[in-house]
Amino acid sequence: MKAEKGADLPQTRSAGGALTGPVEDYLKAIYALGRGTDAVATNDIAQRLVVAPASVSGMVRRLADQGLLSYERYRGVKLTDKGRRAALRTLRRHRVIEAYLSIALEYPWDRVHAEAERLEHAASDELVDRMAAAIGEPEVDPHGAPIPSRDGMVDETEYFPLSELAAGLGVRVVRVSDEDAEMLRYLGELAITPGAELLIVSKAPFDGPVTLRIGTVLQSIGLALAARVMVEPLVDLEAPAH
Repeated sequence: MKAEKGADLPQTRSAGGALTGPVEDYLKAIYALGRGTDAVATNDIAQRLVVAPASVSGMVRRLADQGLLSYERYRGVKLTDKGRRAALRTLRRHRVIEAYLSIALEYPWDRVHAEAERLEHAASDELVDRMAAAIGEPEVDPHGAPIPSRDGMVDETEYFPLSELAAGLGVRVVRVSDEDAEMLRYLGELAITPGAELLIVSKAPFDGPVTLRIGTVLQSIGLALAARVMVEPLVDLEAPAH
């Protein structure tokens, strides 16, 4: 049987009128890539979602028709207010589920992201609100990412990648990338987790490792890994005088 034109594109809404999982994934990806407000290239969306650029172009047109995003040729895709609200609802479900799995069910932090990816489209907003209430309404997920509120408010403070700060500076870990479970296990072993206070002892030239003091222990990590750890500087944690 000959396939209908556009049949390879996922549906945008379920039978009940709610946005489908693939659509929520698109909106969440565009929000993450554009930090909520910036324009995003379709090729970047394709790379993040691991889909063909042609599929992204087709979905972008459909979502623009529904008022979820705007598209300008050569400038990229931006979420509309409607699309931003939908993206934040999905992010809230994802991050509350992560927090619930970690706090209530004691899942390790390297396993909650994959579970939340599977559950975020199926859980109702009511269930997610009850989960949040059961664990004390956390403001961040286990990796330090802010949890959007029920009314769509979220802390969008930007922090510094550990890789960009100078030696001799004390920092507090705020957030780490959550998509690589092996990386999270390694960071956990090093005690580089949200809330940890570190001292940047030295940075080797030519993209060499970053040496940190974590408590009383010295530990070196690669620059690529340091780039995935977001921190805020501390004024009360400095290198010891020689």
